[in-house]
Parts: sequence; structure tokens; C-alpha cells
Amino acid sequence: VCRCPVLPSGGAPAAAAGLPTAFAALNVNAKPFVPNVNAPVFVPSFLQASAVEMPASDGRLNSRQLKCAKCVLPAPVENGSTEADMPTEEETWEQKEEPGGDEGGGGQEDLGSGETCEMMEEEEEEMPLPKVAPAPPDAPKKEHVNVVFIGHVDAGKSTIGGQIMYLTGMVDKRTLEKYEREAKEKNRETWYLSWALDTNQEERDKGKTVEVGRAYFETEKKHFTILDAPGHKSFVPNMIGGASQADLAVLVISARKGEFETGFEKGGQTREHAMLAKTAGVKHLIVLINKMDDPTVNWSLERYEECKEKLVPFLKKVGFNPKKDIHFMPCSGLTGANLKDPVSECPWYTGLPFIAHLDSLPNFTRSSDGPVRLPIVDKYKDMGTVILGKLESGSISKAQQLVMMPNRHTVEVLSLLSDDVETDDASPGENLKLRLKGIEEEEILPGFILCSPDNLCHSGRTFDAQIVIIEHKSIICPGYNAVLHIHTCIEEVQITALICLVDKKTGEKSKTRPRFVKQDQVCIARLRAAGVICLETFKDFPQMGRFTLRDEGKTIAIGKVLKLVPEKD
Repeated sequence: VCRCPVLPSGGAPAAAAGLPTAFAALNVNAKPFVPNVNAPVFVPSFLQASAVEMPASDGRLNSRQLKCAKCVLPAPVENGSTEADMPTEEETWEQKEEPGGDEGGGGQEDLGSGETCEMMEEEEEEMPLPKVAPAPPDAPKKEHVNVVFIGHVDAGKSTIGGQIMYLTGMVDKRTLEKYEREAKEKNRETWYLSWALDTNQEERDKGKTVEVGRAYFETEKKHFTILDAPGHKSFVPNMIGGASQADLAVLVISARKGEFETGFEKGGQTREHAMLAKTAGVKHLIVLINKMDDPTVNWSLERYEECKEKLVPFLKKVGFNPKKDIHFMPCSGLTGANLKDPVSECPWYTGLPFIAHLDSLPNFTRSSDGPVRLPIVDKYKDMGTVILGKLESGSISKAQQLVMMPNRHTVEVLSLLSDDVETDDASPGENLKLRLKGIEEEEILPGFILCSPDNLCHSGRTFDAQIVIIEHKSIICPGYNAVLHIHTCIEEVQITALICLVDKKTGEKSKTRPRFVKQDQVCIARLRAAGVICLETFKDFPQMGRFTLRDEGKTIAIGKVLKLVPEKD
């Protein structure tokens, strides 16, 4: 309750007006002073100053001032002026930083003007709407395609990803300008595009992707998910996880003198990534020869052909068919040349630009009526248990009962997000976030698989596989330990027995058991995992039957599962 003495005449008290008490006695009797007390000039200037100064520091008026503010401001003029002043303050905060908007709103509420509060609340609710706007209409669903960007460290994968997001309108200009400013402060002005995908501080400081970045964009016919894989050799396991979700790989090559050579030589990641992408089940490869605008290259056809000549024999060896599976194109990630629109500097390239080429690719064949298989990539807690993964086969809908293998937990799907847009059902090839009921987050590990209850996936520890030894200095004998990467699962395995050697050309199997295998040989071996893993034979389900073996930070072998060996009781 306000303690200000109210005058019988209904005017504001003299003390509140800031007049000395000596005048208070006069004020009641002397007539000339009456209009002066009600004069709108004096009170608001004091009040306004406090109203504007205070929120800037604290966002709130102090309680005592408030009480007086409510009772001293009977005149509508003043109230109007305060209201008019406040929203402008509010707007400037909004522009500077969104969280500040809340504080401003707080100050506004304290002023006690109900209408303004409601207006402000409405405005604040409307602000974040545009981000959710690209929800798909009732149009037929676009085909989902997952594109993984692979290649040597610093080839420009994240920058191309950021540039594509900007060209397709997924990142607005203002955000990029902010990144550019921040990057300039760190003397890294050419990195700003990659910051759209490299979101955490460590990645930005060092300019190296660590986690697989995710983003999405749409073309006229398709919906693409970008998986931005790390190029550094320490983070190859993360890259394998990214490649295992992809339908299509984009191998980014730097055309800059010296960079192409280091990426392609023995220790470079260009070779390893191309091979891992093939093992992860990527059928189609687009080779983007980046940095064509570099002064050492200057869109030269000779350099482009030189890179191409060196790459083709190697990609052929990995298993890509140069005529059908590989497409080469020049581009510049930093300037965006030949990503969306053709460039005048490059008259010798007659094909489609990158985004148009992606849009024109034939559709991928996927069976939506197969059994549900969703290998889990990641999990976290958020109002329940949330898992991420790519649906390999089958379809999932809301409230469906599924089984988590190998633990055999029955779970229910509470909600489905496909690329952060909520849907009721999902078809194969989509990247999903599922909120599950009936299982704790601690009970799930990446590499577990969601299956339909009537058709569970196989799980076990021992299996026979055909292996190609790619790179290993010495020989490999039974008892050799390595790390197995199969779909999204990472597990330690031991080669327990070598069964036979396979002739590379004829495919004939040797009659005797080999005592060891060495580089470039193909063999059939029995492997035993440290724990129970989910896997299928390559013949039944290729996505879950391919694997790579790694040791000491190198990819040693690639292989496919031939048969599962039941455990002896």
C-alpha cells in the first residue's frame, strides 16, 4: 500500500513532487501553487530518468520508486510518454542480444501498464517463429539424402558446407556477418563459413572439425542432410560414424599446390576417407576439387586434370566405378563459385553446378516394408530418453512398440523428429531423433539397434568374415587385436583363427589354413568381439554387414560378415 499522503483536492502531494516541506503548508492555502503541483513537467523528468537509467543496469525499478510511480502518475500524458520511451529501449536490447529482451520485458511489467505487457509478451512469442517456418507442407515428401563431406584436413569441407547452407537460405546473411566479425578478431577471416557447421569453441579456435557436424538444406526435389566429417587423422572414428549414415559422399580435394599432394600421399586422409566411405556403404562419390580460385591454381584446367589423373586409379582400386559412381567438378568453397551458379572464370567445365547436380541424381532405392533397423549414433536426456540415428530400413511411426537390441528392452516411440521437424511417421534414409519410453539413457550405447519386435536383428560375439588387409607393416596372425567399426558400433575384436586365403583375381579359396596374412592379401577369418554386438551378414543386410578394422590410428583392413557363429553354451 502506498504511504504517500493524498490531498483532499486529489492532486499529488508536494513532497512527492520534490518540493521542500516548508512549501507544503503554503501549498494547501496558496492558490498560485496548485497548478504547479500538478504540472506534468516536474514529476516525469525525475521518474523518467530513473525509469530509463535503472533498467539499463538492472532491468527493474526499486520497489519504493515503483509504488510512487504508480500513484504519482495520474496524468495520462506522463504514462503515455513513459510507455513511448520504454519500447524503444526494449527494441535496442532486442537488436543487441535476444536474451536482453526478457529483461526489458521485466522492466515493462514493473511499470504496471497491463496493455504494454501483453503487447510485449505477444511480440516476444512471435520472435522465434521464423526459424520453425520451413516445416514441410502437405506436398509429397521429398526424398531424404544424406551427404557426407570427407577429405584431408583443411581441404575446405566445413567451408563448403557453410557456403551451401548460405546459398540455400539455411543461414541468414546477418549470422554470417557476425561470424565474419568474430573470425576477423581471431585473424582467421577465411574460416567464418565453416563456423556454421563447427559450432563448439574448440573447433572454432583450432579451425579443425572434431565431431560430425549436421545441417540440412532443400532443393526442388530432395531434402539433404549434410554430415560434415572431421578430416584430422585423430578423429577418423568420428568420421566413420558419419560415413555410416551417408548415401552419398563428397570427397573434397584441395587443388592448392602442395595441399593436394600431402592429402593424397601415404599418410594423408584423402585415401583413407575414400576407402572408409566405400566400406561404409556409400555407392556414389562426387569429387569436388576445391580452392580453384587460389592464386597458385587460378582455375587452371591442367591442375584440375592432374588431380583427376592421380585420383581415378586409386578410387578404382577402392571399388568405385569411374564411369558410373564418380563425378568430378571444380569449385571454390570460399567464394561459392560453381556451387549454385556456373562461373565465367571456368569456361572449360560444362557440367551442372554442385547443388543442381545433387538435385538431378537418380533416386535411391529403399525398401520401406522391410524390418525396422535403426543403428543408434548418439543419445541424451531431454524430458525422457532421446536417441539419434538413421533409419536403414522399415518405417517408424508414433506410439510404435520397438525392441532395443542387444539388450532386448521393449520401448515405445513417444515422438519423432526428422531433421528437427516433428512428424508422425518416418521412412528409410531419414535422420531421426526419437524420444523413447521404457528405457533409461544410461542403458543405451551407440551401436545398439532399434528393431521391430517380430523381426529382431542378430547379435553375438563370434563371426566369420572376409577381410582385405589394406595397410599393415608386419604380418597378422591369430590372436591379433584391433578395433572393429561396424555400422555405428565400435568394439574391440580379436582374430581368433585364419580359415583360408582368397585369391584376389579368381576368388578361389586355399585348401590349407594360412599361418599368417600380410598386406594386400584377402582372407577369411574368425573374429571374436569383446562384448555382444549387433550385426547381420553382408548378404542379408549390407549396411550392417560391412566393417573396418583399425589399430594404432590407421585403417588396417576392411571386410564383410559372411556368417554368424552361435555361442557354445
